[in-house]
Amino acid sequence: MSHCRVSARCLAIVVAALVLAACGHTALSPDPVAVAQLPTAQTPVLAPTQTPSPSLPPTVTPRPTATFTPTPSPTPDPYAGLTIADLRAAQDARAAAYRGDELTVEEDLGANEAFTRLLISYPSGDLTIHGFMNVPHGDGPFPVAIVLHGYIDPAVYQTLAYTTRYADALARAGYLTIHPNLRGYPPSDEGPNRFRVGMAEDVLNLLALVRAAAGGEGPLSAADPDAIGMMGHSMGGGITLRVITVDPGVGAAVLYGSMSADEQTNYEQTLVWSGGARGRAELETSDEDLARISPGTYLGDVTAAISIHHSEADATVPVAWSEALHERLLALGKDVEYYAYQNTPHTFRGEADATFMARMIAFFDLHLRSPAEPAAAAG
Repeated sequence: MSHCRVSARCLAIVVAALVLAACGHTALSPDPVAVAQLPTAQTPVLAPTQTPSPSLPPTVTPRPTATFTPTPSPTPDPYAGLTIADLRAAQDARAAAYRGDELTVEEDLGANEAFTRLLISYPSGDLTIHGFMNVPHGDGPFPVAIVLHGYIDPAVYQTLAYTTRYADALARAGYLTIHPNLRGYPPSDEGPNRFRVGMAEDVLNLLALVRAAAGGEGPLSAADPDAIGMMGHSMGGGITLRVITVDPGVGAAVLYGSMSADEQTNYEQTLVWSGGARGRAELETSDEDLARISPGTYLGDVTAAISIHHSEADATVPVAWSEALHERLLALGKDVEYYAYQNTPHTFRGEADATFMARMIAFFDLHLRSPAEPAAAAG
């Protein structure tokens, strides 16, 4: 019974609510307190997912590797030792190499009324050079004359060669005269001799030895180191030209039917003389290197007085070479004289030869003797 009452009551409430809704009344808002007391469902807030950056290895800056760069070696000079500059640079060492006792008398060949002739030898680098020396009678000091022979086939060469007569004439005139057998001429040793520079070195060494020995003991004691002259014939003239561009201590030079001061000219002619057997290698040298080797490039430095002698009938060495040299030396303001000879060959004969020797002695007397010093009479 009571159950029915409750149901009826609930039904009445529902009907009333429906009526009110139908009449436009707004339903009551729920109790705010009650709402506040209800738990609020919260949407979980997710922390943003961080996508890890790919882990890269640290960048390592490579240290520079030390690279070894070899210092380039200078290209060797194929003409080292052959140039005039190199020969000049060796002068101090050349002078220091001699004490003054190196010249050896191999044999005394006897004396005449004017001089004593000695066979001699001396060291020139690793070589031994032979020759002869004429020593005037008397106490000295005597001016010195170096006499150089020309080209002869070494197979037939003899120490007392054709140039002996010039050495003898100078000794009779009071000159201590030395006549070396240039390298390659027996009994002198053979040795390097490109452009005949080796022969010039033998003479430069002889000059250093004379200066070291002069005034001391031994066979060169009577030599005057401050009065040195040279005479060279043909090839010997070419060597004389090279020596006087290197050694300013030579006071006077006689060039007799001489080779040219220009090596290009010399070896063009050598090629002709030898039928192509000699001179070709030298002519393959560049113009620049030939200029460094040629005495002609350095004529402006020459201090020696020069006397030039040549036959116009010379069929071996062109007389034009001596004429051209004379003109060049005059243009350079050098002390030079020139004599032309007629009707005589490359090696003078007869009257021309006698005239040449008289002029040679007079020239040496002028430049190698003091004005107060009497000249010996040539015999």
